[in-house]
Amino acid sequence: MLELLVYGIVLGSIIALASVGLTLIWGITDIFNCAHGDQITVGAYIALLFVTMFNKMNILKGIVGPFSFSWAVLVSFIPAILVSIILAILIDRWVYRPLRKAGATSITGFIASIGVAWTLRGMVYLIWGADFYFYNQGLRPTIILSNIGVKFRVDEIFIVAISLITVASVYLFLAKTKMGKALRALSDNPTLAQISGINTERMLVWAWGIAGLLIAISGILYGIETQLRPEMGWIFLMPLFAAVILGGQGSITGALLGGLTLGIAQQMSTAFMAPSYKPAVAFIIMILVLIFRPRGILGRRYS
Repeated sequence: MLELLVYGIVLGSIIALASVGLTLIWGITDIFNCAHGDQITVGAYIALLFVTMFNKMNILKGIVGPFSFSWAVLVSFIPAILVSIILAILIDRWVYRPLRKAGATSITGFIASIGVAWTLRGMVYLIWGADFYFYNQGLRPTIILSNIGVKFRVDEIFIVAISLITVASVYLFLAKTKMGKALRALSDNPTLAQISGINTERMLVWAWGIAGLLIAISGILYGIETQLRPEMGWIFLMPLFAAVILGGQGSITGALLGGLTLGIAQQMSTAFMAPSYKPAVAFIIMILVLIFRPRGILGRRYS
């Protein structure tokens, strides 16, 4: 059980990181972006593209970093993040902004996001096919704590550390900076924010840019933890949705708590049921939260 707890923290940290971007966009635009999961897939595959390119060019090939994977993976974070940010901003500019100007409802945006999700997934299938991919081949070193009966991979330390550092950085940005406070004001009351002189469209670009950064990082970390496949983000979307509901819509701290709680619950459930039932755990938790505490754990926006 202690080992499952460790695995749950690893999975929960990735869920928390990805759900922060989801709750940020949902809190500001009032649209649940179903394409969020497939954007995660695209971010992970863009990193794979550069890892493959570096290996073919013998750049950083075989140079193992401090967390058991090659430096090519670490370097690939940079282009993947840039592409993900640009993609997120373009999706808003080409899809959601016209809907906002037309006065479309959040349901319309929700349906449009499903179309975006299918489009992105189709592009992944077209370019990479349906095969499974890994950033690094072969066995990855593990750490065994025999006195407490726990073992975990070295790269899982990197996953947890990067996830928590990134979430903390976003929280501090939103809580302490002028730009972050403007984003929070836009989330609380868009009309009042616009009257106060806040450039809402500029703030939306910032929001989508931050979401794109979180999307790329979470996608790569999820790919390191498991493997890359075209449906990885779509399947991952339900735990993200449940984490946002559990933590409270628009709450960064809530997304962190919700993601960790959900990851631990999913992994601990494998002690009593088959791993294939883990998505059902997310469904059950989400339903219970909606019944007994619809506002989530914190019950308020950015805390």
